[in-house]
Amino acid sequence: MKVYHVPCLEDNYSYLIIDERSKEAAVVDPVEAEKVVQFAKQHGVLLKFVLTTHHHWYELTGIKVYGGSLDNVKGCTDKLENGDNITLGAHLNILSLHTPSHTNGHISYYVTSKEEEDPAVFTGDTLFIAGCGKFFEGTAEQMYQSLCVTLGSLPKPTRVYCGHEYTVKNLQFALTVEPDNVKIQQKLTWAQHQRQAGLATIPSTIEEELETNPFMRVDLPEIQARVGCGTPVEAIQEIRKRKDNWRG
Repeated sequence: MKVYHVPCLEDNYSYLIIDERSKEAAVVDPVEAEKVVQFAKQHGVLLKFVLTTHHHWYELTGIKVYGGSLDNVKGCTDKLENGDNITLGAHLNILSLHTPSHTNGHISYYVTSKEEEDPAVFTGDTLFIAGCGKFFEGTAEQMYQSLCVTLGSLPKPTRVYCGHEYTVKNLQFALTVEPDNVKIQQKLTWAQHQRQAGLATIPSTIEEELETNPFMRVDLPEIQARVGCGTPVEAIQEIRKRKDNWRG
């Protein structure tokens, strides 16, 4: 499995997932369709279908477009439920995970290979590196389930590919919640160097998120205490509120 990120607009990422044996590819969230098509051509791969995480604008026609059954994705041809599987080439399996809160029908895609390699998850605007999406259509309870239960239970080496390059700001905010967290401090320094060099900060891993993402650490009593809350759901609500008001 090869994954390429395609920077789009100001800070969006689209992704090309390639099964190297068959040279078949899927694209995740192609917000600039022409750019993605050209990228696929450069790599000599056949675009088989589109995976949408939530309702964006998509212009790719004449190709299968998957999207969550509860999201009104423009151009969607095949609606997905939680637990549906799609295959890419002979070696890749893509599992649909319903991860609502940012939107009601938001889907994350968990990709595994028959080869011995780490899985990957494409989290759209639910899980960002060191952050999460705003609760536009959903609740704190849903985001807790999406982040800490659904995504948090994936194997720790799973590579995390998210929809936007927000990492530096997210880690700066994370330090306001946990000023003494050395892992956050180290990752912020690394992320700043990456961005200064014009490089992306993706992928992360589920393990790194559990160590550095305040929204995925709300099960810890010390995090709840830091934000004056008694439950994980109250804590995730409070941290989101603080993030929404934070000007960094």
